[in-house]
Amino acid sequence: MVLKPAEQTPLIGQRIQEVFEHAGLPQGIVRAVHGAGEAGAALVESSVAKVFFTGSVEVGRSVGEACARRMKGSVLELGGKDPMLVLADAHLRNAVGGALWGGFANAGQTCSGIERAYVVREVADRFVAGVVEGARRLTVGDPLRWETQVGPMISREQFETVRDLVDDAVAAGARLECGGPVEVDGLPGRFYAPAVLTGVTHDMRIMREEIFGPVLPIVTVESEDEAIRLANDSVFGLGASVWTRDRAKGERIAREIESGMVWINDHMYSHGACQCSWGGVKESGLGRAHSKFGFYECVNVKLVVWEPSRVRDFWWHPYDETLGRAARAAAQLVYSRREADRQAALREGAMPLLKVGRRLLRSLARR
Repeated sequence: MVLKPAEQTPLIGQRIQEVFEHAGLPQGIVRAVHGAGEAGAALVESSVAKVFFTGSVEVGRSVGEACARRMKGSVLELGGKDPMLVLADAHLRNAVGGALWGGFANAGQTCSGIERAYVVREVADRFVAGVVEGARRLTVGDPLRWETQVGPMISREQFETVRDLVDDAVAAGARLECGGPVEVDGLPGRFYAPAVLTGVTHDMRIMREEIFGPVLPIVTVESEDEAIRLANDSVFGLGASVWTRDRAKGERIAREIESGMVWINDHMYSHGACQCSWGGVKESGLGRAHSKFGFYECVNVKLVVWEPSRVRDFWWHPYDETLGRAARAAAQLVYSRREADRQAALREGAMPLLKVGRRLLRSLARR
């Protein structure tokens, strides 16, 4: 296995290699290679059997096309725009806590972080107030300190992307309830304090494009159906969460949401549970990682069957009318949904089925 981490985070890739070797895997089985886009392109064009890619939609599409030209498979985890649906019967304190975690963990730089929240009107004011209050309490600063909840943005470019999206939304009429760019004494990085936006509309860029930063736009909806409709109004479909005390309702809504994963009363935590599948639909990617489905992605499935060869199969040559009538009667007996059809098949096919059975017995007797 060859692992090429993002050029901005090389040490984590090297650490993964070291962990495997420390666990006893022979050196060279897992290797980390480093570089920018050209290193990734070289891997795709190499003799590797399959490529797992995590990154942008644009690059992921080119990776998938390059793999297809070489008749090799690819699993693509691309962008996300995860919605959070808060229903009237949600445990509000937990929903607020989940929003703070899902929206601001890792400074919002998670593939499946909460990027938009839809809250029914009955609880919208209390939810917004709770999220704003909680966001203001989160400590922005040195990520190596225990009391820090929000560290720096990964790069100046990502910081500017987040700031541009928020500024664009505010200019279009959204309200910035809290958060924004901040300076941290003694640290040179770019920091963005957790931001909460209200008054956003679905035609704003911030509701269409991936933010990948500590920003949570909140939309008040009139009904659960409106929340589902808006949640599905996206080219992305990685994850989503539904917050309700009614499990049956949560599971019903989960089935209606167009995404690869739906969590009820939590968000994105299953990435740390390797028995749970991970992956999206639409422009969020193809294929699955983790779980047995992730293992299936890494192998070529081969069928091997054994026939005891005691009798010849009845569908072998030669064909005749008796065989045809027997096959049709057997299909109707097995697959017909109406009892009358099965009874008719038995009446019309009993004799052909009996004759074919005699042939098989004679074949067995001649062994």
